[in-house]
Amino acid sequence: MTSLELDYAKCLVFLNPTAEWSLNGNDYSSLQWFSENPKPTEEEIIAIWPEAKAAYEAKYAAREANKQAILERLGITADEAKLLLS
Repeated sequence: MTSLELDYAKCLVFLNPTAEWSLNGNDYSSLQWFSENPKPTEEEIIAIWPEAKAAYEAKYAAREANKQAILERLGITADEAKLLLS
């Protein structure tokens, strides 16, 4: 895994969706932690990335499948839907 693949913000939300924090770019050293619970270490974030990434990918895939199901029920293509919504 390269550092470019790791998304600190997604990991932080995955670890604690209600935590309050600020991050400048995708740089752990810029993480400011405002929540009462302990700030996760960079090692904890790196370790949770595969699980967080899989969860986000599954959520995206489910969303895409739902979109496709709606288009099929409507009997239109994605391009036709885009045209209608533009």
